[in-house]
Amino acid sequence: MVQKAKILLVDDRPENLLALEAILSALDQTLVRASSGEEALKALLTDDFAVILLDVQMPGMDGFETAAHIKRRERTRDIPIIFLTAINHGPHHTFRGYAAGAVDYISKPFDPWVLRAKVSVFVELYMKNCQLKEQAELLRRQLAGAGETREPSGVLAELSARLAAVEEQAEALSKQLDDESADASAVATAAHLERKLTGLRRALDALEPGTGGGSGPLPVES
Repeated sequence: MVQKAKILLVDDRPENLLALEAILSALDQTLVRASSGEEALKALLTDDFAVILLDVQMPGMDGFETAAHIKRRERTRDIPIIFLTAINHGPHHTFRGYAAGAVDYISKPFDPWVLRAKVSVFVELYMKNCQLKEQAELLRRQLAGAGETREPSGVLAELSARLAAVEEQAEALSKQLDDESADASAVATAAHLERKLTGLRRALDALEPGTGGGSGPLPVES
């Protein structure tokens, strides 16, 4: 059973959080509310999130400051942040958002379909990344015990089939991003995922009988 991704919604106004939940409910993922920057940082201490929707104008710790804290933490620095703001202060304000580490900066009122489409891309990338990590861990565990439980060739065939399924999904996602005017950050993330898949495939191929591969650590990119 595939676990749902978590999406963090950060806004000090309950009606805005309610609106975001209504827009994103169609994605069928887990939506987590935070009514302040401090509350968002607390949630990020224990849970992993696919993407963060962060309001800029909040009392106390605003969106820029919250993003700065998120990007300073090793655990959370790679989580995509989409800034949402009710006021447009021009290019300088937008640049400040990107400088703070945002992958996108959207002014309210925004098109619900566009926001949902942008979020769905990052959710899909997150899910593919999770699948890749699970397959890599499964490969390490099963290879470690292959000599005691079953033939290595059978284990390799099973893992190769599992990896092929992830490769097929990643390729379909990359084609989708090529066909649309996708964010550069989403395209870069997809490319990084494909590189990691390539590294895992090479490691698996090297373990096939007759290739001379050893049983040392797998050269999978992080």
